[in-house]
Amino acid sequence: MEDVSASYRVRMEARASRLSWRSGVSSLLGIGGSTRLVPALRGVSLDVPKGAVVGVVGRNGAGKSTLLRAMAGIIPPTEGRIVVRGQVSALLSPAFGFDRDLSGRANIELGALAMGFSDARVDEVSDSIAEFAQLGEYLDLPMRGYSSGMSSRLGFAVAVHLDPEVLLIDEALAGGDSKFKESVEAKMAELRGGGRTIVMVSHGLKALEMVSTKCLWLHQGKVVDYGDPETVIKEYRRFCRLQDEQDALGDD
Repeated sequence: MEDVSASYRVRMEARASRLSWRSGVSSLLGIGGSTRLVPALRGVSLDVPKGAVVGVVGRNGAGKSTLLRAMAGIIPPTEGRIVVRGQVSALLSPAFGFDRDLSGRANIELGALAMGFSDARVDEVSDSIAEFAQLGEYLDLPMRGYSSGMSSRLGFAVAVHLDPEVLLIDEALAGGDSKFKESVEAKMAELRGGGRTIVMVSHGLKALEMVSTKCLWLHQGKVVDYGDPETVIKEYRRFCRLQDEQDALGDD
């Protein structure tokens, strides 16, 4: 990433007027009001070496999710450029990339076909994903009936079984029982051992410190620090404590 900036638009509701029924109709139709451009990344430069595991930390609104979406090519940068070398698999939300009207199994097959797998390979990887996700009979039901935890499990299983060279994970591993968490840890270790490049956002600082080879700290869309995970996370924790103390004093 070279001097990357990115923004997103937020729709502002129109002020209420005496003709409230008109305002209501406009809102239902998605017209009226105005939009505000919110900067999410501001001049971010970043090199991620092949085979690195980069943990991304920062408070809410720091730009972490936008960073991954920009890396995945979902959000185009308004300035700068991004070069990704390798096939990307992204797990950016529990149901990201899924058709919720289709069954879990159908979504698995579509994902494998989209990655260029042969029919025989689709059948093979589908069985592996189904076993890993531990969804049982729910795998053949429409995903609109899945809980967020079930969607997360399927999303992670699909993302890591499609042989990605670059894996992007955004807070999608939260939750799940202990057995599934053990499976996730084992699969992540396997991916790291296989030389995959991983960029992951998480509020679980201890876990990030354990698995990351580098850590990126974002604040208000800017890079505060990027380097040794232990050092960066230590400084980030200190910053959070100081900010929380200042917020508490302000409330008093």
